[in-house]
Amino acid sequence: MQTKTQIQQLLASAGVEPNKRLGQNFLIDLNLLELLLKSAHISRNDVVLEVGTGTGSLTAALAKQAGKVITVEFDKTLAKIAAAQLSHADNVEIINTDVLENKNTIDHKVVEALEATCNEFYGKVMLVANLPYSVASPVMMNLILGPVVADSMTVTVQKEVAERMTAEPGHDSYGILSIIMAAAGTAKMIRKLSPKVFWPQPQVESAMIRFDRDKEKIARMYSIDIFKEVVNLFMAHRRKMMKACVKFADGNLAKIRNWPDIFEHAFVEPQLRPEELTAENYISIANLCYESLQ
Repeated sequence: MQTKTQIQQLLASAGVEPNKRLGQNFLIDLNLLELLLKSAHISRNDVVLEVGTGTGSLTAALAKQAGKVITVEFDKTLAKIAAAQLSHADNVEIINTDVLENKNTIDHKVVEALEATCNEFYGKVMLVANLPYSVASPVMMNLILGPVVADSMTVTVQKEVAERMTAEPGHDSYGILSIIMAAAGTAKMIRKLSPKVFWPQPQVESAMIRFDRDKEKIARMYSIDIFKEVVNLFMAHRRKMMKACVKFADGNLAKIRNWPDIFEHAFVEPQLRPEELTAENYISIANLCYESLQ
C-alpha cells in the first residue's frame, strides 16, 4: 500500500493534482486501509469490485487476497498510473469508465466483467472500496437491487451516507437507502473517519461501513422491482400520511385501487407517515401490491 508521499510522487510524475470535482480524496492512513481489508474477510475464491482505483494502493492489497479484482477508475491519468503500478498483478482488471451509465444502472462494461468473472470463481462478490462521495449511494443501491448483486460491501463513504445506511425509522437520516438495506441485509458502522486520514482532506467526515446481503430476507420479497417502486412512492412524500401518498402513485402502482385493503392486511395504519414504517412494513405492502397486480 502507498504512503501519502508515494501517492504525491506518482501524481507529480504524471503532472496532475487531485481533482476535487471527481472527489479524489486518497485514504492515506495505512492502518485504516488494513482495517478495511480485514473487515472485508476476502478469500481466494472471491471476486472484488473496487470503485475508485486511484493510484492502485488499495487495489494491490486486494489482489493479494482475492481471486479476481475488477477495479473501476473514471480518470484516464489515474487509470494509467494504476495500470503501471499493478502490471505484476495478473488477477486485476482495470476498467477506465464512469461506474454508472445513469443513476439506476451500473456501466455495462463493469456488469459484463463481473458476470464473466463470476463464472470462474465460486466465492462471494464483494464491493471493497474507498468510494468517491458522488457515486456512493447509487453504486450501493444498484449492487443490492441488481442485476449484478454484491454479497457484501465494505467501504468508506461520507458519514451522512453511512448514517442513512444504518438509520432506524423516525430518524432524520432514515430514507430509501436505509429501508432497502434493512430489507436486503444488515449494515453496521465499523468506524468514523476524520478528514485528516485523507489527502487532500475533504470538508466532511467519513465512515467505514459494512453491509452483508441476507438471502433469507431477499426471499421474502415477491418482487424487488415492486418493492423499490413502493419505497420510492411513499418516501418521496415521507411527511404525508400513507393514505395521502397513494394519489401520487404511477407506473405499476397506479393500477392499484384497493390501497385501504392493502394497508389493513399489511397491519399498517393509513394515518402513519412513510418515515415511521419499518423495512418489514414495506415488504408486506409491496408483496400485497404484487398480488393485486397479478
